[in-house]
Amino acid sequence: MPPATDAAFARYLAERSGALLLRLRDELGFADPQALRAAGDRQSHELLLAELARWRPGDAVLSEEGIHDDPTRLDADRVWIVDPLDGTREYGEVGRTDWAVHVALWAAATSAPSRLAAGAVALPAQHRLLGTDLAPGYPPMSTSAATGGRPRIAVSRSRPAPWLIALAGTMSADLVPMGSAGAKIAAVVTGDVDAYVHAGGQYEWDSAAPVAVAQAAGLFASRIDGSPLRYNQEDVLLPDLVVCRPELAQQVLTTIAEVAA
Repeated sequence: MPPATDAAFARYLAERSGALLLRLRDELGFADPQALRAAGDRQSHELLLAELARWRPGDAVLSEEGIHDDPTRLDADRVWIVDPLDGTREYGEVGRTDWAVHVALWAAATSAPSRLAAGAVALPAQHRLLGTDLAPGYPPMSTSAATGGRPRIAVSRSRPAPWLIALAGTMSADLVPMGSAGAKIAAVVTGDVDAYVHAGGQYEWDSAAPVAVAQAAGLFASRIDGSPLRYNQEDVLLPDLVVCRPELAQQVLTTIAEVAA
């Protein structure tokens, strides 16, 4: 029997899918990365949908691997937004740990603009599991930043936007390339970096769960223009976001506006 609360259930789902993905890596190996990635995406998706159908049959689901599974989600009061394997590219590479499983719950009754009621991010290869009910308080600024040095900004490993170089230069920051969005936001939660800025195109499932965890931990999260992040929209494209320590939020948003201008 899984946990009763939504937050604990989200962790249960993320942990189970993460364990499956680790086993699959061991069983299939890396000789055929594309086959491994495809199997990981499919099997994690199937596990999550089966568990949700069994234990939350009245809820709608939005999944990266099945975007059209539930056309009623826009009229639903509760929608699970899941990414069965965030960082598929990294998952298929030997030694990469920057991939994740995302499980979030959007609820109409939630007062926050994002309406994210619960969420969990599993980082199986890092042996980490973060959830909104067990979100760690973010630690002090990274050593360099805390001593007046350079803040660290996580950016896309494969497609960082050119303007991020200008952003880092203006802020006297260091860019830290990483894989999945979940791994990058988790790095802000755990204090490995101080901010994550993205504007290269993403979808709701890329950020819903990690944003829920980040907000539960007391971090700042918004669109790059400072407007709220909103989920369970008709158009599931959510192309940009900022997640950072609250004391950096105004500087990051102001600098983004300056660079854009």
